[in-house]
Parts: sequence; C-alpha cells; structure tokens
Amino acid sequence: MRIIAKRTLREFWKLHSDAEQPLRSWYDISRKEIWNNFNEIKSLFRNASIVGNDKVVFNIKGNDYRLVVKVDFNWKVLFIKFIGTHHDYDKLNVKNL
Repeated sequence: MRIIAKRTLREFWKLHSDAEQPLRSWYDISRKEIWNNFNEIKSLFRNASIVGNDKVVFNIKGNDYRLVVKVDFNWKVLFIKFIGTHHDYDKLNVKNL
C-alpha cells in the first residue's frame, strides 16, 4: 500500500520517541501489503478497528497511541488522518476526519 504521508509519522515520533519503533514497524508492514478489503487488514492487525466506510484505527505501542488512516482500496492508498495519544483520540469524532 502507498502511505501518505510518512512525514506525519516522523513529526509525531520526534515529539514521542517511544512511538518511533512501533510506527516504523506499522509503516514497514503496511507498505508491503496490498489490501483489498477490511478483513485483510484485520487478519494482520487484529486490534484494528473499522470506523465508518473508509477508516481504520490502529493501536500503537500497546494502545498508548492511536493511528487513524483512510483507506482507498481501489488505488491501494492509506491516508494518515490522525496520530496522537489515546487521550487526544478520545476527543475526536473519527468519522469526520
């Protein structure tokens, strides 16, 4: 999958160094995949949550952080919509991202 944009992840782990390795791992795994549906994502990331018609929430570093991506299966693209603490995530309406 093509991931837009890794820069968002890098900027986050500069502020939260404990998130760097888990985010790098997520990125490396996800960019090598070619997902066609949400079930394929869930088979690899069992704790991922599907939100609405096009978003997935990934738990990062034992659920300390949340990563929200919009998925376009046709174009094989993941758009990073949010990365933040679990506390910050709880303030969001993910469906509106």
